[in-house]
Amino acid sequence: MHYAQLRQVREELTGPGGPFEIVEAQVLGHKMKVYKNAPPSGREFWLSTAAFGPRDYIVYQGERLTYARAHDQVRAVTAWLWEQGVRPGDRVAIAMRNYPEWMLIYWACLCIGVAAVGTNAWWTPEELDYALADSAPKVIFADAERLARLAECTGDAAKVTTVAVRAQGSGTVPWEDVIAHPGAMPAVTVDPDSDACIFYTSGTTGHPKGAQLTHRGCISNLMNLLYAGASSGMATERGGGAAIPAEPPIPATLVTTPLFHVTANNCAAYAATAQGGKMVLMYRWDAGEALKLIEAERCNGLSGVPVMARELINHPDFDKYDTSSLLNMSGGGAQVPPDQVGAIDRKIPSARPSTGYGMTETCGIITSVGGDFFVDRPNSAGPAMPNFEVKCVDDDGNTVPQGEVGELWVKGSSVIKGYLNRPDANEASFTDGWLHTGDVARIDEDGFIYIVDRKKDMVLRGGENVYCTEVEAGIYRHPAVAECCVFGVPDERLGEEVGVAVVLKPGESLDSEGLRTHCLAVMAKHKVPRFVWFRDEALPRNANGKFLRRELRDELSRQAEEA
Repeated sequence: MHYAQLRQVREELTGPGGPFEIVEAQVLGHKMKVYKNAPPSGREFWLSTAAFGPRDYIVYQGERLTYARAHDQVRAVTAWLWEQGVRPGDRVAIAMRNYPEWMLIYWACLCIGVAAVGTNAWWTPEELDYALADSAPKVIFADAERLARLAECTGDAAKVTTVAVRAQGSGTVPWEDVIAHPGAMPAVTVDPDSDACIFYTSGTTGHPKGAQLTHRGCISNLMNLLYAGASSGMATERGGGAAIPAEPPIPATLVTTPLFHVTANNCAAYAATAQGGKMVLMYRWDAGEALKLIEAERCNGLSGVPVMARELINHPDFDKYDTSSLLNMSGGGAQVPPDQVGAIDRKIPSARPSTGYGMTETCGIITSVGGDFFVDRPNSAGPAMPNFEVKCVDDDGNTVPQGEVGELWVKGSSVIKGYLNRPDANEASFTDGWLHTGDVARIDEDGFIYIVDRKKDMVLRGGENVYCTEVEAGIYRHPAVAECCVFGVPDERLGEEVGVAVVLKPGESLDSEGLRTHCLAVMAKHKVPRFVWFRDEALPRNANGKFLRRELRDELSRQAEEA
């Protein structure tokens, strides 16, 4: 393998005069590694893409939006927002599916120093109400489904100016009126360390946390993505592998995950936009429909969670469609099963598998690995990107020796500013600029990182983080429940499904269907337990009174597999 070449290429690309030169700078009070040549903010980045004018930018169900048209509409949205009194430092919420308008609103916000609040389209009215109260947006852009949920909100959301996108609603502003605004884009200087967007992560205390992703963080993640492709390709070529094409193909990316996540927004959308590529959006994930779109739009990249690639290559109609345009199938949001790495390589000869390990809290990827390196080390998440310092620590925060297991801590210009309105969470998650990832890992002699386990109590269901204590908090709201313990149950399709062990109060009765009905009323559908076990005896605890979650998970997961 080409590991010596990879080390050499990394030094060349990030050294003095290199396109990805790394220097040190003070960022939010901490000395960090930054990209010397990175655009200063999302505004400058977006404005630079006007040069791609006639190219297709977004394709959605027969609709085509060029870069030129997208720039016209982004300019109109900025002028309209300014007219509403929205100013740098304010927030604007986006509550909708992956419609083309999502990206236009996002870029408009960044161009005038306004933070785009990406609300989870799966949220119930109660969850939506909480996030809107927490983020206090000046304007909400919503589609028909979200308008209906907003109508059920009991907080101040009803008083906020709301724009109806692909919908009509009483007292709302039509999207068509917004994009018809004749004004110019306001002249604004955007602080690189100001909030670009607020993305909510599942909370461990019953409420999601609003992660504050900065302009510097989002742009740094873009630089990481571009660097990852360049370094892997150059190292492979120097090692005698496939040569890098003189003119790399323009990206045509099938976007399969929600734009309110960093996987689709910060990774897929930023990378495609930077290279003048097009994004092909889907109403919802469907492997058969994805095959049709790959053939029709000649997609050369697919970005999604690993289960999507598995469903694609295993689809009964796979051989009926031309997938020869595919060059890259990336999986993020969950670990790619090792067997799938080789399967992609065999099933689609033109495409190479890749993955990135990252978090909302790092604006995207921490590591990346692809092609020959991924095939050679399918259990690895790859080396850390050059703007990160990484270390594995013990429970006391001491760095463990190379190769030994510990919690992974990272520090770099992609790390979020913090959690909105949550000083408690900030104190628990950061130490002197180091982010505690909550993931247990080891780092080998080549700097490749292997994620071993999760320290946090979390279920990773199809790329969605579901925190056990958050689900438990919702279940405890049922009057019949005395004790409950939530955990992940292995699932071939989604990686993990949500399982729960429940003890009822004396004299109470409740069945699985009744519990799920209760859960659907207080939490998003993907958090509702698929597996429910009712137990007569108290749940096992340790000496400190905490549930033995792992012991319970192992015991009941075996029962699920045997059932």
